Amino acid sequence: MSRWKKIVSILLMTTLTATLFTGCGDDTSASAAGKTIVLRILENDTAKKEGYLQELLDAFNEAYKDQGIQAVDADMEEYSNLAENGPYGYGPDVIYQANDKLMTYAEDKHILPIDIESLDCYEYTPEEAWDAFRINIDGQVYCCGIPVNIQEPMLFYRADKMPENWETDWDDDKNGTADFFENWNDLYAYSKYLRDTDTSANKDSQYGFMTSFNNLYLNGEFLFSYGAYVFGENEDGTLNTEDIGFSGGDAVWGLMALKQMAALMNEGCIDDTITMNRYEKVANGTYFCAVSTPDTYSLFIEKLALQYENDGLSADEALAKAEENLMMIELPGLMPADGDLSKDSAQMAKEDWVETIVMGGVNGYGISSYTKHKEACLEFVNFATGYEMIKTRMDILGIAPTRQDVAKESGGVTDMIFRSLEEGRIYLMPSVKAVDQVWVPSQTLMGDIAKDPFRVNNGYLPKYPTIKEIGEAIVQVDMDIYDAIYTLAE
Repeated sequence: MSRWKKIVSILLMTTLTATLFTGCGDDTSASAAGKTIVLRILENDTAKKEGYLQELLDAFNEAYKDQGIQAVDADMEEYSNLAENGPYGYGPDVIYQANDKLMTYAEDKHILPIDIESLDCYEYTPEEAWDAFRINIDGQVYCCGIPVNIQEPMLFYRADKMPENWETDWDDDKNGTADFFENWNDLYAYSKYLRDTDTSANKDSQYGFMTSFNNLYLNGEFLFSYGAYVFGENEDGTLNTEDIGFSGGDAVWGLMALKQMAALMNEGCIDDTITMNRYEKVANGTYFCAVSTPDTYSLFIEKLALQYENDGLSADEALAKAEENLMMIELPGLMPADGDLSKDSAQMAKEDWVETIVMGGVNGYGISSYTKHKEACLEFVNFATGYEMIKTRMDILGIAPTRQDVAKESGGVTDMIFRSLEEGRIYLMPSVKAVDQVWVPSQTLMGDIAKDPFRVNNGYLPKYPTIKEIGEAIVQVDMDIYDAIYTLAE
């Protein structure tokens, strides 16, 4: 099918279905009007800061300079509210967001449905990624987003901070990978070793695994690995937002593990402190490893290169060394079934482990229902999700693309993340508005459980001394979320 026929096909489908979402008028042809169509593109801050957005705009504008279409930075805050700005003409024409945020707009008819099968990226993108942008309205399923990259929590660390004896003391199976990158018990053990051997006055110069436990997205493995879920499913496969499952399965054991790990951190794990300073602390060696998402890779590189410059290297030498030593890997693949991180992994059998399942998401493009240039927007998203621009995005930002051809060609971690999505090791954020009510209750509990070791250190009794208290608290979280979605909204 020719490029023009594809766009016409997409446009026809969009026109036919858009009335279900908006009632806006037809697109305006630049060639017919003799004017240049200007598209406002809202990207994330990292893409802007690292120069990717400008590369994308320059490439698109060069390709479409003879067709009367120009794309520009919307010059808006990353999380500007399309629902508030769009109806008054202040919103972007094309918006880049995580699937849960983008599909909140879809529920309220602020973005358009798209005939995805006519897009160039369609055949290279797995169904799991497309599913993140699908919505069911009156029994009819529509897709309202175009996947760009997969997000999942990753471990970032410095290769030159690996223990010298890791091959002899931390690789029991001699497979060439440190045990603390393969299972959580050894990550706990190594973190404890660093804390126990810290000789600084306040014992705050060396930490192992570090994260902010008040962040469900970055630490969902302590729930979803044990059978918890956000929303259940109806018989037809649609989400049942009345079925809230944070207390599902053996989630209590996961939260016991969370409390154990928190005891090896500092009080920054109960708020956003670690999330904010992780780039610098990994760079200067205070944290052995920290959790973040692939799209922050460039920020870790920036801080590490600066550290090497401060050590006396030139800017070019520092950058090269940073790129050589900064490692981004998936979280350890095995967690203890009983939630006890203190057990010796060498004494554990296969059935003593559960597979790590992390919370993740799919970022992608949506087209505003309020745009006057639907056809031009389709041209832009098709261009932006093509092979060349997705590969460029990956090279600049370190993201894991949803395009299979780019992921497979790149190999390494990128392909690993792609396979994790396909094999169900990433629990995707639900793409419904109700998910907005999930974050506060769940994250408040996680942070409160993580606070227990510090209560004890400060002479107070723990709030969650046994599995009973944790179990009661997580059931209450399910109830609080239900109330926020239904009872309090009435």
